[in-house]
Amino acid sequence: MLRIAVITRYFPSSGEPVQGRSLYETLRVLGRSAEVRVFYPNAAYPRLLKPRSRAYDKLDLAFRPPDVNVSYFNYPALPLVSRPLNGWMAARTLLPHVRAFAPDVVFGCFLYPEGFAALRIGRRLGTPVAVKSIGSDLNRLGDPFSARHTHTVLKQADAILTVSDDLRKKAIAMGAPPATAKATLNGCDLAIFRPQDRTLARVRLGIDPACEAVLYVGRMDLKKGLRELVEAAALLHPSRTRLHCYLVGNGPDRTAIEQEIAARGAGDFIHLVPGCAFDEVAVWMTAADLVTLPSYMEGFPNVIIEALACGRPVVATQVGGIPEVLNNSCGRLVPPRDAARLAEALASTLNTSWDAATVSAHWQQSWSTAADELLDLFSDLIASRKKIACDR
Repeated sequence: MLRIAVITRYFPSSGEPVQGRSLYETLRVLGRSAEVRVFYPNAAYPRLLKPRSRAYDKLDLAFRPPDVNVSYFNYPALPLVSRPLNGWMAARTLLPHVRAFAPDVVFGCFLYPEGFAALRIGRRLGTPVAVKSIGSDLNRLGDPFSARHTHTVLKQADAILTVSDDLRKKAIAMGAPPATAKATLNGCDLAIFRPQDRTLARVRLGIDPACEAVLYVGRMDLKKGLRELVEAAALLHPSRTRLHCYLVGNGPDRTAIEQEIAARGAGDFIHLVPGCAFDEVAVWMTAADLVTLPSYMEGFPNVIIEALACGRPVVATQVGGIPEVLNNSCGRLVPPRDAARLAEALASTLNTSWDAATVSAHWQQSWSTAADELLDLFSDLIASRKKIACDR
């Protein structure tokens, strides 16, 4: 059985329990066919210099999500100042623990600092190294030193995985050898996200059976296009009085969004709902007429494929890997930062009759498929490394 060391912060923790769900779900399944251990490197800041993020204040090193063997490790860091060194420090902290695990392959998810740490550890241990980009690590490189380290990872890792073909092309443009770059798309729990009865879901959530329900699920972040969504809903409501927009999630811009809703007098039909468990997300999607994601930038958002699996059409921006899965047969694409176009697309989608089974059939990749793809790739890397060693 293969032994796979995963180095990443893109994974649930006590401070961010819903972070990295796509990786977590994939590793849960992968663990049935391989021995998987996650090494989570956490930047630990001095007390007086801690960022405001709750993840740094509440990280519990004893936290354990179900079904995946994970250990959390602190390494010393300073806000901004140490960022160019974080990859080195993470590698130094994790190396003895990864060495004791004796992996056949090292897998870093998120290019910097985790992917850089994985690269250094893999080189020290003589094991092949695969890294994965989720989007923001390629789209927002940060300071020049971190960008340089990201380029190093892209050029030197044995395999570069991306969550969309759009990101794969960006990785190649930034120095990844085309032969090492591969798009591996996320899966979905098809037992949970599937067409179900809308009326029953609305009863459970207390939603008016006659309303037109527009749903956003995700982080309360203005970069997700939520200011434009509030404006679009306000534009539509005078002519669609049954329209209700539900924004489900938590995040740093919740207050700003509340202020935007109040400024437009939209509190009666735009509702902010706290984040919920994954199973409950499927209930919200089942209750909705459509799901929307008007982000400015994305990699390959799981909320879209989950909505489609539930048989719900999606209105989203044509950014990142979204156009690779979404088209007029299952929703509408719009340009980012354009509330008027978003309103038009929402109206068009609400005016269209959609067959839930047809929409659901548009995306049917399970977590098992995603995990099998990873396992095959890791097995090929190990076989190639052994062949090179034998040829020598």
